[in-house]
Amino acid sequence: MTTPLVLGAMMFGTTVAEDTAFALLDRFVERGGEWIDTADCYAFWASENGRGGYSEQVLGRWLAARPGVRVRIATKLGAEPLEPGSWPDRRAGLSAHAVQAAFAGSLDRLGLDRVDLLWLHQEDRSVPIEQTVEALATLPADRVGVSNFPAWLTERGRVHARSLGARPFDAMQLNCSYLRPRPGTLPPGVVHRFGVLSDEQSDYAAEHGMEVWAYTPLLSGAYDNPAKPIPDVYDHPGNTLRLAALNAVSAETGATRGQVVLAWLVSRGVRPMLGGSKVHQLDAALDAMDLKLTEEQIVRLDAADHFEWASPYADAPGTPR
Repeated sequence: MTTPLVLGAMMFGTTVAEDTAFALLDRFVERGGEWIDTADCYAFWASENGRGGYSEQVLGRWLAARPGVRVRIATKLGAEPLEPGSWPDRRAGLSAHAVQAAFAGSLDRLGLDRVDLLWLHQEDRSVPIEQTVEALATLPADRVGVSNFPAWLTERGRVHARSLGARPFDAMQLNCSYLRPRPGTLPPGVVHRFGVLSDEQSDYAAEHGMEVWAYTPLLSGAYDNPAKPIPDVYDHPGNTLRLAALNAVSAETGATRGQVVLAWLVSRGVRPMLGGSKVHQLDAALDAMDLKLTEEQIVRLDAADHFEWASPYADAPGTPR
């Protein structure tokens, strides 16, 4: 049985040494792991030369050393800086040439002839999305998705893909956790304007049957590590209520707050992504995939800071229009 948890390989080859990365990957597969997520730009900000590619290289060496291993590889393109230190002003972007060249480089580093899922890492409004979609349609990727995209641009790309007879975007990757940042703020590590999953993006994904992948779901360990305080952008009355509900469910289940968060995300159909650097962190996250919250616990977690919203399908007499 496979797990919905995704192993994030962002820091492999830079702050996570190769032997540690191999241990994490082996443990992930041993416990039913399937999806591994990387990007061509990982991790340029932590590398000695200011370039990415290290994560894909480590994964390529691991795959070569494990012939026959059954995993699915997802990688991203578009955010690699053109020169060291030039991000975000000068990055590869999503022109047809850039997409094709970046993907060729990813396949070479991974040692693969195709990938299971190819993400557009961030939007590029200097290029019509139609041009990008047409380039994607020529590449050997089983699926395509978007990361840090607004819903309207996702829809525009999907419409054009269908007009070509190509497979449209079917997945969205965004920052998402149980706590919500204050409106108008971005959590640490989120550097994209549309990078935090909004109600609109979530509604759009559900309406169109798109998968949602959640990065940094554990706030980099802040739910359970006293040495890592919850960032200030999460300090507001709504989250006071959410933390109370989370603490209660954690006490009832005997699971950590982080494990409850992961189980809650899975209950909503969201794939959580773990970028941990230690095997025990990975084990704790995988254990959370076996945590079954009750329907009443899920309702309490969902309703902690909500009020009665008007149903978009309501048509009762006297309904304001």
